[in-house]
Amino acid sequence: MTVPLLTVRGVDYAYPGGVMALRNLNLTVEKGQKLAILGPNGSGKTTLLLHLNGAFQPTCGEIRLEDRPAGYDRRSLTDWRRRVGLVLQEPDDQLFAATVGQDVSFGPLNLGLTAVETRERVGEALAALRIDHLADRATHTLSFGQKKRVAMAGVLAMRPEILALDEPTAGLDSHGVAHLLDALQRLHEAGTTLVFSTHDVELAYAWADQAAIFQDGTVLRQGETTAVLADRDLLQQARLRPPLLLELAQLLPGPLLRSREAVLAQLQERLQG
Repeated sequence: MTVPLLTVRGVDYAYPGGVMALRNLNLTVEKGQKLAILGPNGSGKTTLLLHLNGAFQPTCGEIRLEDRPAGYDRRSLTDWRRRVGLVLQEPDDQLFAATVGQDVSFGPLNLGLTAVETRERVGEALAALRIDHLADRATHTLSFGQKKRVAMAGVLAMRPEILALDEPTAGLDSHGVAHLLDALQRLHEAGTTLVFSTHDVELAYAWADQAAIFQDGTVLRQGETTAVLADRDLLQQARLRPPLLLELAQLLPGPLLRSREAVLAQLQERLQG
C-alpha cells in the first residue's frame, strides 16, 4: 500500500486564549492529487494550511511526512518547507523584496544554493508561471494577479513536492483565474501535488480530483470529488451548496453518475435529444 505524502492525524489546535481552531482533524494528501479543502469562510481552512507546512504546531495529534512524524526543530522545518510550499491568500503577505527577481531568489538562497543555482531556479519558476518578463519589475507596481503569481513563483523556486494554496482565485477576475489555473495545471502535469482551500464549490468540482469538506475546524468527509459533492446532507451541514452541474444532473432520470465527464456527457445527451 502506498504511503501518503502527508498525513494529518487527530490534530487539535487552540489559539492563545483557548479558542479552538482545529478539532480532531484527519486528512491525507496522496502523491499527484489535486485536493480541494472546501468550507465556508472562518471555518479554519487557513489554520489547517499553516499546519501543512509547519508554520503552526498542533496542540495535540501529529502530522506525518510520508512514514515519519514531522519535526519542529530548525533543520526539520527547513526540509519540511522545502517539500511543502505554502502560498497565502494575500500576496502582499509574502512579497517583501524590491524586485520580482530578488523576491523569488529569497527561498533558494535561504536553502544555501549558489548564485548560479538560484538564477536557474528563479528562471525556471518565472517561466513556469509565464511571468519571466516581470523579473526586473518592482513588486509594488504589479497588479494583484501578477503578485499572486510572483508569490507562487517564490514558493516554486524551492521545488516543493506539494504546493498548498489558500483561496488561490480570491480577488481575481475571470481572466486572472484562467491564467492561474492554467499555470497550476501545468505544474500538476509536471508532477506537483496541489492542495487548495476554497469556498467555491464550482471550482472544486471542475478542477479537483479529491475534496475534503471542512467545517468548524474538522474534516467531515474526504473522497472523490463528485461523490463528496453529491452528498446534499453533508454540504448542508457545512453551509455549502451543490455545484450547478450536479444539481442539473440530479434532475435527470437514472442514477447519478460519478465523474464530471460522465455528468457532462449525460447533460449534453439530454440537451441534444
